[in-house]
Amino acid sequence: MADAAPALLPGAALAALWHAAGLPAEALPCAALPGSEPVLPSSFAVATAAQASLGAAGLAAAELWHLRRGGGERQRIEVDRRHAALDSCAYFLVDGRQPELWDPLSGLYPCGPAGESGWVRIHANFAHHRDGALRLLGLPAGPAVERAEVLVALREWDAEGFEAAAAEAGLVVAAARSFEQWDAHLQGQAVAAQPLLRIERIAGAPPADPRRWPALPEGARPLHGLRVLDLTRILAGPVASRTLAAYGADVLLVNAPHLPNIAAIADTSRGKRSAHADLRTEAGREAVRALVEASHVFVQGYRPGALEALGFGPQALAQMRPGIVAVSLSAYGAEGPWAGRRGFDSLVQTATGFNLAEALAAGEHRPRALPMQILDYAAGYLLAFGTQAALWRQQQEGGSWHVQLSLAGVGRWLRGLGRVAGGLAAAAPPFEPYLQQEASGFGELTVLRHPVAFSATPAGWDRPAMPPGTHSPSW
Repeated sequence: MADAAPALLPGAALAALWHAAGLPAEALPCAALPGSEPVLPSSFAVATAAQASLGAAGLAAAELWHLRRGGGERQRIEVDRRHAALDSCAYFLVDGRQPELWDPLSGLYPCGPAGESGWVRIHANFAHHRDGALRLLGLPAGPAVERAEVLVALREWDAEGFEAAAAEAGLVVAAARSFEQWDAHLQGQAVAAQPLLRIERIAGAPPADPRRWPALPEGARPLHGLRVLDLTRILAGPVASRTLAAYGADVLLVNAPHLPNIAAIADTSRGKRSAHADLRTEAGREAVRALVEASHVFVQGYRPGALEALGFGPQALAQMRPGIVAVSLSAYGAEGPWAGRRGFDSLVQTATGFNLAEALAAGEHRPRALPMQILDYAAGYLLAFGTQAALWRQQQEGGSWHVQLSLAGVGRWLRGLGRVAGGLAAAAPPFEPYLQQEASGFGELTVLRHPVAFSATPAGWDRPAMPPGTHSPSW
């Protein structure tokens, strides 16, 4: 089995993240991450990835609480291993029903006359991505096309050829690669050359002293009074800002009315206000500029360079709001030939080797997906961690800061956590012990509680999830 090193213990994984971010070592004994058993069926350390990334986010919040209180005793955090893993499964109910999260055409397909030309994964959850892939295959657009028709059409393609043609058309398709193939790929090498989390001062930004934060009332959660502007839509970014909201941040989610969303927005919008602003218009850009001027954190998941072109790159944000923490999420990283390529968790799993490696471990021929979208969820928790680490540094050193993370980088980190002997035989535990009911603008939600337990300031959400555009674009 490639990458067959025994799985790293969750505490060691957390410690490595903590030290890399430059946070105080004396805080680490305040985190408890019990257990090391497999929780979900995978040969990869997916439970450790969830537990350690959540532990890092929670401990960083506790450290900011310690800082804001002027020192004294630190509070403790604990992350239940099963709860952490299940929290990364995108499970929720709306009015007692589980929404359909995948389009029927999304998934893996063999290529070539007898499937000998590799495999591709098509992401069709948005209608324009589905219809673009169908047109590329010479098929009619629309939801009436069957998987069998796609299978026939892909007999005329090899996997990497279809991937390249789709990318050229601005679509989202990934060819299945082995780890060895990904490591030899120019983008794989670009990802390997970068740290998991880049937390850097924004060069050329105006001088900025440590930001004066609102006073922290007795009993308030660690991020009380801090404003987070969230311009993300698909899982990882929304999970990051939902986590910050659970720790007390005032989060405003900004969507554009013309952009589609996925059903998971009902779950990931908990604790946030939700507004519309169209960055294609000057009025929309002016509304966002006004929001930036009163923000502490700006989180975005656009492709590298896209927001710079609209006037919202890190340098521009630091000019508008000196001392800001800008947070950037991408699929494949900000450098390398795929820097501008679109991608989602399932596609990055396929392109970077996980699907073939999991199949090999299971003794199967067909590529096998990981049991949850762990790249998205771990990325979300790691972004929350990196954001808080940058806030901590801003309070120590002043300046404006930029946090960068990619799904492909999270995949490389997951590989580095090692493999789990017998992990594929694990039986998933039930969700019921971790569920709660919440009212929302989408209906009655059945959702998981936040998995990090704080000894002094329990995590939670003050605001119900509401549909995009419910609130005004203002603080």
